[in-house]
Amino acid sequence: MLDLTGSELPAWMERVGHDNLPTLHSLVNGLRRDQDAVIAGLSSSWSSGQVEGRITRVKRINRDGHGRADVDLLRTRILHRS
Repeated sequence: MLDLTGSELPAWMERVGHDNLPTLHSLVNGLRRDQDAVIAGLSSSWSSGQVEGRITRVKRINRDGHGRADVDLLRTRILHRS
């Protein structure tokens, strides 16, 4: 079972604020800029893992042909492997 803990983020951010860890302070400041979205992401059971895997594969194929192929060949290689 996935443990969704987005609701615990504000308390964790508060504890970090009291610690002497400047690097984490910077992280928390960044998280505060879009805190609602971060909490939603930590609370959602939806995952982008499958999509990320496809994107990584397409980027690798593109790098393999960099400078030697055009968009048509890239499209063919992606569709052929799907």
